[in-house]
Amino acid sequence: MIDGQAPRLSALNTKITSILSSSLANIEIRDALEALDTRKIQNTPATRRNLRLDLQQDVITSNAEIISDFGIVAAQLSNVGTALSKLQQTVAEMRRHVSAAKLETAPMLEEAEVLLTKQREVTTKKQLLQAFNAHFVLSEDELLFLTSTADPVDDSFFVALVKAKKIHQDSQVLLSSENQRLGLEILDASSKNLNAAFQKLYRWVQREFKSLDLENPQLNASLRRGVRVLAERPALFQNCLDTFAEAREKTLLDAFYAALTGSSAPAAGAQRPIEFSMHDPLRYVGDMMAWLHSTAVSEREALEGLFVSEGDEIARSIKAGLESEPWSRSEEEQHKTFDGRKTLGHLIDRGLAGASQVFRQRVDQVVQNHDDPVLAYKVANLIAFYRNIFARLVDSTEFLGTMDQMRANALNQFKTFVRVQLTSASTDASVPYNFSTPDFLEDALEQLRALLTSYETSAASSAASDEAFNLIIDEALTPFIIICSDLASTVPLPGSSFFNINCLQTCQTTLHSFRNIAQPVIINNDASINEHITLLSEWTQSYLLEQSGLSVLVEEIREVRDIADSSAALQALLASPTFSEDSLHELAQRLDAFLPSAIIDANEQLRYLRDKVLLGQVISRGADGFKAAFEQFVEWLERIDESGLRKIDEVPEDAEEYGAMPLRYIYPRTIEEVGILLS
Repeated sequence: MIDGQAPRLSALNTKITSILSSSLANIEIRDALEALDTRKIQNTPATRRNLRLDLQQDVITSNAEIISDFGIVAAQLSNVGTALSKLQQTVAEMRRHVSAAKLETAPMLEEAEVLLTKQREVTTKKQLLQAFNAHFVLSEDELLFLTSTADPVDDSFFVALVKAKKIHQDSQVLLSSENQRLGLEILDASSKNLNAAFQKLYRWVQREFKSLDLENPQLNASLRRGVRVLAERPALFQNCLDTFAEAREKTLLDAFYAALTGSSAPAAGAQRPIEFSMHDPLRYVGDMMAWLHSTAVSEREALEGLFVSEGDEIARSIKAGLESEPWSRSEEEQHKTFDGRKTLGHLIDRGLAGASQVFRQRVDQVVQNHDDPVLAYKVANLIAFYRNIFARLVDSTEFLGTMDQMRANALNQFKTFVRVQLTSASTDASVPYNFSTPDFLEDALEQLRALLTSYETSAASSAASDEAFNLIIDEALTPFIIICSDLASTVPLPGSSFFNINCLQTCQTTLHSFRNIAQPVIINNDASINEHITLLSEWTQSYLLEQSGLSVLVEEIREVRDIADSSAALQALLASPTFSEDSLHELAQRLDAFLPSAIIDANEQLRYLRDKVLLGQVISRGADGFKAAFEQFVEWLERIDESGLRKIDEVPEDAEEYGAMPLRYIYPRTIEEVGILLS
């Protein structure tokens, strides 16, 4: 290879390598290619040779244009410099004039600054004075709202009152400041204004209470607010309550008289006077109770919005009033909390006091004038029924106490009337010839039926109690049963038991209609009846023994059965004339004659026992006792025959006369035969 070609090849390779290693991502190469593209140069050998020259020519041309443009800018900058020089001279001239003016106006500015400072101080003081007056001084209009009786108690009054209370409270803060005199003056003025305002409010609330129509109550917001605010003066508040209670008492009393007599002006749909039902005492009392109940409900509904819904706020107001005037109340009142419902009950008590007294007088007259224990008891039950309703309606202790007293009076009249009847019955009573139920007991049971019916009605409404039921039994039944028992004691058996059982059975018939409530009394009467059945059964047994002739034999056996030596007991019986052969033979014949008609005779003797079931029980138990005594007698006869204490001859079957033979042969009737004949 030629030496000169080696460097050219090396440079060419380097160039080629450089071109090949170039990337289109290179910004310079891309810009160069874009510039070539804009020139729209054809890729020819001549173009490639002149490309560099053309580009350099373009650069020279561009530089020439730039230089020309900068020449124009330089000329303009020269003009700006000239303008700035003139402006600087003008500013310097103005500074000289300002300095001269400042020297001339400096004293005036200082004086103006002093005046402005004083103006700001005066303005601040004026604002403080205005704020002080606005906070601690009432305006003329506000004073009129608070104290003038010509102005109504409305929102303006309450707004002024709130401001006055705020002044009174905040004035106490001034007492701790340096200017205590100002605080005292404001405190004194605010106290006078508040007292005048509360007096105005007190008189207004009193007028509203007196003219308040609770029949169609429209308790406006001002009255409720007035009551709540007035509570801050507990004494004035209580006086208003007392005035209101007195007004309501008079109003309700007049309304009650009007309802009784119908003296009020007739209105559409008005009910007829209550006194029109005086011919029906129970309805008369019920109508009056219904009126009182309706009135109490109306009072409660009208006053609940005033004293119950506002109760917490009133309580807080009263507490605040007591705290502000602790010297005016006792220690007990200091710790007393306002109870809206209790106050409501107290007002209803006071309001109904007059009407309840008239009602009580009318009820007492009704009970006393009719002399009927059933009516008195029904009135007592009716009062108890409404008393329970009132107890659920209001916490009205005084009115409930009046109702309790009225019920107690009615029950006392009931007891008095029953005891009068009892005295009359015990004076004229006697045992009927047929031992039937006496008339006074029939009347008493009819009365008892009416009383228990009334009790059941009241019990269904949860107005009755065991004590009320026991009162009926103790007053209207037990004394009459005791009279019957005393009458029966004057008659010997079996008449006394006939009379007692018949009377008790009649009572049971009445009580069984009320078995749900009278079960204990029925059980006690059944026990008494069973006692008399036992007495009659014993009497029937004695009757059967007596009529059969067996009684003397049983009596002999009873006398010797306690002897310890059985042989001695048997010898004692043999020595008795009753156990002789002739006596036994006679008694055996008497027994045979008695047994066929024994039950018929017993029925005849017990014919005055009206209950045939009990009659059968008595005869059955008496016959059982007779059979037991007969069985005991037969046992003793057999023991005598078996003892060998007496010599017994052999008796031919056709013997007509008795010799020494077994006693059981002389008295042959068996236990089975007696049982069949008495069954």
